[in-house]
Amino acid sequence: MRQPARRQERQLRQDPPNPLVDAVAQVGDRWSLLVVDDLLAGPRRFGELLDDIDGLAPNILSRRLKQLEADGVVVAEPYSRRPLRHTYRLTAAGDELGGVLRLLARWASARQGSERGGPAAVGLAHETCGTALEAKWYCPTCAVPVDDEATTDLHWV
Repeated sequence: MRQPARRQERQLRQDPPNPLVDAVAQVGDRWSLLVVDDLLAGPRRFGELLDDIDGLAPNILSRRLKQLEADGVVVAEPYSRRPLRHTYRLTAAGDELGGVLRLLARWASARQGSERGGPAAVGLAHETCGTALEAKWYCPTCAVPVDDEATTDLHWV
């Protein structure tokens, strides 16, 4: 079977790596994201994860946990040797991914709210005053926030 011309062209040019492609390859399926989300609350055992995540089959959970561990997002710590059983917790990289999940949930919630003609249903709020928090780009070198219009010439570093 013949490859599309665009794919052949990209392979010949050796396009630079795209970090988003790497991220999607590591955690781009819904089960992995839901496992990470559940682990944000703290370490869980296999059975607890199964109980917490509706519709997740044991074999799928096992594969996702192994992959997340291989990717450095989750750590499995044995709590029983016979039979071998683990508690799963997020690594620092997994905790960072939690921030991305919150933004993704906020994005989805805002879309659902606008489709229904109402406000967004999910988001983080400032504990002191109750105002919904916003995520903004910030340049630490220049010590200034960067608005969306100024992000047109960004590049991956």
